[in-house]
Amino acid sequence: MAAAASHSIQPTSRIGPKSVAGVALNSRSLSFASQFQTFSLKSLCATRQLHPRGASASVRAEISSETMQVDVSLNPRVNSVKPSKTVAITDQATALVQAGVPVIRLAAGEPDFNTPIPIAEAGINAIREGFTRYTPNAGTLELRTAICHKLKEENGISYTPDQILVSNGAKQSILQAVLAVCSPGDEVIIPAPFWVSYPEMARLADANPVILPTSISENFLLDPKVLEFSLTEKSRLLILCSPSNPTGSVYPRKLLEQIAEIVAKHPRLLVMSDEIYEHIIYAPATHTSFASLPGMWDRTLTVNGFSKAFAMTGWRLGYLAGPKNFVSACGKIQSQSTSGASSISQKAGVAALGLGYAGGEAVADMVKAFRERRDVLVKSFGELDGVKISEPQGAFYLFLDFSSYYGSEVDGFGVINGSEALCRYLLDKAQVALVPGDAFGDDTCIRISYAESLSTLQAAVERIKSALVALKPAVAVPV
Repeated sequence: MAAAASHSIQPTSRIGPKSVAGVALNSRSLSFASQFQTFSLKSLCATRQLHPRGASASVRAEISSETMQVDVSLNPRVNSVKPSKTVAITDQATALVQAGVPVIRLAAGEPDFNTPIPIAEAGINAIREGFTRYTPNAGTLELRTAICHKLKEENGISYTPDQILVSNGAKQSILQAVLAVCSPGDEVIIPAPFWVSYPEMARLADANPVILPTSISENFLLDPKVLEFSLTEKSRLLILCSPSNPTGSVYPRKLLEQIAEIVAKHPRLLVMSDEIYEHIIYAPATHTSFASLPGMWDRTLTVNGFSKAFAMTGWRLGYLAGPKNFVSACGKIQSQSTSGASSISQKAGVAALGLGYAGGEAVADMVKAFRERRDVLVKSFGELDGVKISEPQGAFYLFLDFSSYYGSEVDGFGVINGSEALCRYLLDKAQVALVPGDAFGDDTCIRISYAESLSTLQAAVERIKSALVALKPAVAVPV
């Protein structure tokens, strides 16, 4: 990892002419108080001709109580990172449920289905058969070979096992890739709305997240012209997520080809393709792996995993596929942090990939249920005045524009001045936990996860509609 920079990096939004990313400089000098404490300690020891370690117990106690304080400062890189709102809201909702409040939790990005039985049995058998020791850092050869087969058959991209790195979840795969390829001052290009962790991962690499807005009227898809206008010599990594969290948008192949043509003009620019939701997709939409496009294999870091499609969030298993030099660099980081993924989870992963094309019947059944839920919610929220909807083509989220309700004032609560206030209001009045859109880079919207039973979702909709009665749309929304 590169040495910590002496500045905190703020995201840059580009929708107009090229601009230099804003950099706020922070002093890293010791405070006067800390310098004074150090001086006092040295003076006391010098006066008594003592070294702190050689001082008597009473003197050490005096030094400790009167002059020494623990340095609680943090690495500036950590201070630049924002906590995850999805995690915070999920934890808050869970705490309310545990306290007896009947909160409906629609904040977490986690399927409500159990892990398919053949996968679970493979994990259980791994324990029973003693497959419980360390595996190679990159993952077992069995699993990496199975991943290569899957990528070839389903995605049309060829890799060898040494071009695969298995990690403790796709989130780790993404972070390690960002750390491996980005240098301080590099730009990470992120279309908004985005998964909450992308900008923070860029900051951890001392890189600058550059946010490119999209529009609900264009289904939250990146405009190639905006991308081309925003790239500079500092642009290092473009992150694409399709199907998207939080919008459920799916990039059609033609649009990805246009993006690839732009990428090809910039020698330093790499692409990270986050494909964790690839199997949760609703026909006629289809998934295209960016690395399968002409000329993009050498530039693409493909990230995928088992959490979403196979309902394996707790198993913590993901992987990175890409050119060997990049994958090896990520492996180096992993070897000095977590080492390899769970041996038990890896056996389960092999079983998951053995269920058949695109996860077989088990995944198809889950996708069918997700689609039914999506259709019900789109129809229900479409009946609300002032709500804009982009119908998701994949994943299990709705990203709805409720901005017409902003500006409303509610007795006993206050003004609804944005997505966070609206989500707090709905948690308070409707007892439904949702995630504000500002966490994803778009304050006009809120994210609703429909990874819950249909009956639970219908109850949530009724609660939300009842709570919104007090909030008349402040602005008329064209139909």
